[in-house]
Amino acid sequence: MEDKFRVGVIANTHGIRGEVKVFPTTEDPARFKILKQVLLDTGEEWLELEISSVRFFKNMVIVKFKGMDNINDVEQYKGKDMYVTRENAIPLEEGEYYLADIIGAKVVTEDGACFGELTDVLETGANLVYVVAHEGKEVLLPVIPDCVKDVDVEQMQITVHIMKGLLD
Repeated sequence: MEDKFRVGVIANTHGIRGEVKVFPTTEDPARFKILKQVLLDTGEEWLELEISSVRFFKNMVIVKFKGMDNINDVEQYKGKDMYVTRENAIPLEEGEYYLADIIGAKVVTEDGACFGELTDVLETGANLVYVVAHEGKEVLLPVIPDCVKDVDVEQMQITVHIMKGLLD
């Protein structure tokens, strides 16, 4: 299971006082209002940064980190990913799961036959799409009740119904 979840990417600096524009990659960007700290993947190390202020502008989140008070402090972090630990992740409701926790799951058909392995999850406008490695190629399965019948996170198994036309 993943112990870190990406919540955003630093898109650019904002002004000269050390603020950054963050493109949120979390389902609920409003979560930044209650976020106290993040982990920044610099590519060489993980930096634990404390958030001192947050505000919203268009589709971006403007974040100010404690101790970074001018543009020179943050400019080097453009394009870097921001993460939270599992403890700071959004709490799950009954029956929910983190997508990162099912990557690598075994995918089986309703009759129990092995179909493949979940390699990725795509987020489209309408619904999620599971990317499954099947017989040397990728098969895209829409995450809708007619197709995905069960997700068992503990057993790392997803039961699917292969709808007509999905393998064509």
